[in-house]
Amino acid sequence: MPHSVAPFPATRFRRLRQSPALRGLQRENAVRAEDLIWPVFVQDGLDIETPIASMPGVSRLTIDLLVRRAADAHALGVNAICLFPYVDQSLKTEDCADAWSPDNLSNRAIRALKAELPDIAIMTDVALDPYNINGHDGFVVNGEILNDETVEALVKMALAQADAGADIIGPSDMMDGRIGAIRSALEAAGHHKTCIMSYAAKYSSAFYGPFRDAVGAAGALKGDKNTYQMDPANSDEALRLVARDLSEGADMVMVKPGMPYLDICRRVKDRFGAPTFAYQVSGEYAMLRGAADNGWLDHDKVMMESLLAFKRAGCDGILTYFAPAAAKLLQSRG
Repeated sequence: MPHSVAPFPATRFRRLRQSPALRGLQRENAVRAEDLIWPVFVQDGLDIETPIASMPGVSRLTIDLLVRRAADAHALGVNAICLFPYVDQSLKTEDCADAWSPDNLSNRAIRALKAELPDIAIMTDVALDPYNINGHDGFVVNGEILNDETVEALVKMALAQADAGADIIGPSDMMDGRIGAIRSALEAAGHHKTCIMSYAAKYSSAFYGPFRDAVGAAGALKGDKNTYQMDPANSDEALRLVARDLSEGADMVMVKPGMPYLDICRRVKDRFGAPTFAYQVSGEYAMLRGAADNGWLDHDKVMMESLLAFKRAGCDGILTYFAPAAAKLLQSRG
């Protein structure tokens, strides 16, 4: 418990705020480039950059451009990226077979990145929505998203990504039992070093809209994801989900979205003490960047303040589209 505070004027809190040096000495949290994971969107082709209208400053990149941008980000201190594929419409099917193809877009990107940047950690997305003609994270039969059959497919997908060289498997689907199934399969295949960052508390949120534009899933989605993603009203349920995923073999856990769910981040970190991450999702980024582009907010200040909020809430790291810009700013500050 905090010690008792002497009455004014013996205690003047402003004494410690009067200079940058004094403020720095008692600053409780800080954002480092090493705390950031950069989510990136990859597309087929060569030397093509496609801006995403609902995410100013963010583009889909072909693999060759992605490798170059990842190298730039790594030079700034960003040590991890997370891949999301923009899958051609012709490859979207009901059986989602491209999801576990060794030569699909994500797996080719993993191999290219590892060949040029062996020290960067590559995180992948494990869910069927980029490959699903229905836009859902799992198989759809008669309007129902099937759990167990989807888990079998996710295992194949995770193994293909690990074979390609992924360092962190990121199951984002919210199917029951998928962490245990993926962990068992990775161990059986000899991928003992492959980490799992579970999207343990992923809410059914309206903040994902621009992301679905980015991966081409917005128009494909039929219905909503309320039967597998979490109800935004629930908090205790998040702790139960995190406990389950850790017990099944997750190395790290994630809360998604981020800023509207900082209370969940704090509860998860306090309860479990496990490596805890938050995803500052596309809608959060779009709000801040859009307001800054219109001159309503100071871009750099709100960017860093928003990232600091995650650290203050107990997060060990943040997935954010601001990663390169934030790392560049931090580097300039020395």
